[in-house]
Amino acid sequence: MTPRDAWRPQRGEIPTAPGVYRFTDADGRVLYVGKANNLRNRLSNYFQPLHSLHERTRRMVTTAQGVEWTVVGSELEALSLEYTWIKEFAPPFNVKFRDDKTYPYVAITLADRVPRVMVTRTRGIPGARYFGPYTKVWAVRETVDLMLKAFPMRSCNESTYKRAQATNRPCLLGDIGKCAAPCVGRVSPEEHRGIALDFASFMAGNDVGYVRALKGAMADAARELDYESAARIRDQVGALETVLAKSAVVLDDDTDADIFGIAYDELAAAVQLFIVRGGRIRGVRGWVVDTELDVTMAELVDTVLQNAYDGTTAPAREVIVPAVPDDVGALQTVLSEARREAGERGAVVVKMAQRGEKAALAETVATNALGALVQYKTRRSGDFAARSQALADIQEALGLSEAPLRLECFDVSHFGGTNPVASMVVFEDGLPRKDQYRKFAIADARDDTDAVYQVLRRRLAYLHDEQSVSATPLGEAPATRKSFHYRPGLLVIDGGQPQVAAAARALRDEGLSDIAVCGIAKRLEEVWLPDSDFPVILPRSSDALFLLQRLRDEAHRFALRYQRTTRSRDIRSRLSSIPGLGPARTSDLLKHFGSVAQLRAATVDELTAVDGVGPAIAQLVHRALRSDS
Repeated sequence: MTPRDAWRPQRGEIPTAPGVYRFTDADGRVLYVGKANNLRNRLSNYFQPLHSLHERTRRMVTTAQGVEWTVVGSELEALSLEYTWIKEFAPPFNVKFRDDKTYPYVAITLADRVPRVMVTRTRGIPGARYFGPYTKVWAVRETVDLMLKAFPMRSCNESTYKRAQATNRPCLLGDIGKCAAPCVGRVSPEEHRGIALDFASFMAGNDVGYVRALKGAMADAARELDYESAARIRDQVGALETVLAKSAVVLDDDTDADIFGIAYDELAAAVQLFIVRGGRIRGVRGWVVDTELDVTMAELVDTVLQNAYDGTTAPAREVIVPAVPDDVGALQTVLSEARREAGERGAVVVKMAQRGEKAALAETVATNALGALVQYKTRRSGDFAARSQALADIQEALGLSEAPLRLECFDVSHFGGTNPVASMVVFEDGLPRKDQYRKFAIADARDDTDAVYQVLRRRLAYLHDEQSVSATPLGEAPATRKSFHYRPGLLVIDGGQPQVAAAARALRDEGLSDIAVCGIAKRLEEVWLPDSDFPVILPRSSDALFLLQRLRDEAHRFALRYQRTTRSRDIRSRLSSIPGLGPARTSDLLKHFGSVAQLRAATVDELTAVDGVGPAIAQLVHRALRSDS
């Protein structure tokens, strides 16, 4: 692998103009695409010291072997080019959308000479106007059935319509008043189009005004003693009020908004969208996004909004989000154009809801997103069939003789080469066994591979103790340490080929040949086996990879927490040696800055701002922490 400094562009070579950049690997594969208002400032962030980068960003830049950029004229052009490149190259480190659901919509085929209303999951019908999406298809069909009482437009398919034309006899819907029967000439195509446009207008949110107008027409008909017309209008009003009663009134009648809620962690994000038209929730949509790099909420919102609308669904006039992206102006221009292409007028405004009913509804949407994320994680980890399939897939992919019912994962953590520690987490039958987690302090290690070797030797030594325990004659007390319970079916190392080779060497040196070992690398989620020149690539959405990722991330979390504890203990002992700085003031310093890393980065003036820390003590603390780092 070529060192990063060998392909890093000089800062002066990078323009300060807006543009789009892409990182590539040795084979020219595009790994990540991003945009920036100032290319020089943005790209410089990727070439900071590796220990200061987020773990996933560090994986990307250490995998990359080059970076290219294209200068554009504006933020809008950058947004468009970024979207095009992401669609073209499908970079593995960009956010990935995995919305495997197909939602039901109400579609009105306004491009047809005689428009038709239908419930469909098919998108992209030329000239069709879509409403939704909805979560329950039966509820959509029930709504359309009620609407046909007020707007008796055609809902039959093409063959039924042509058969009625040929026989000059309407279908059952025409006989019971749920279709105006343009097929037999009861209304002209122009009159039928007017009914279809009224249907679309009502669905678009002009519902309360339409009901109000109908009630006025009913009163006028009654005053003129036209009771037959008044009764017909009364039935229409009743049908429409039933439809309105099924939609929750949440905001003012003129409110037209799309409200997004996002909940995310290091692996995935759940997105919830509430579609509000005419003050009522007209549809709800949710999907899951894979997050690879360290992204902020604003960056995630930017990507979500670029992919939420596909040309057939119009964005609302207001798009309410949990964080406003930096390029909000260009994003509003793109969404406004999408709104015009879908046949709607007015510009789109992207904003956060600060207070009032919209803010309350945004909190509800965010709560739904958090629940969806928890449900997604729980469903994948709690489903017995999915866990069994994951273990079977791991067995097949790694060529094991049986499914590994007990998985042990090891991770080494350190801070700039200091305070090395390691963790062992255990999953049995695909579920964590936290009572069997273990922590390892490492006195001295040359590098990560040496640390892995040491920890594996220490853990594997307990397997020999288990054998001696099982061979102890009945009635004799075994003179051995407490065992680590059961033999693992698979050892998983958080790392790539070098770490796996170190683990395999530990197994050989302990004389154990019946335990399988593999590593999961953080770069492209490859699975490495000992003495293999090529990794095992599991499908990105497979339950097997999801299980290994959960195992690896749990080991990393557990090791990082232990490493922070030892680091805090170490820095406390270092600070306690400073004259005038006792345990209370040491605690005040750590509490003030929130973490050891923030304390190390603090200036003398920032240290002096802490109560009880004067300039002299601040100088001593600053010098001690600098010499330590």
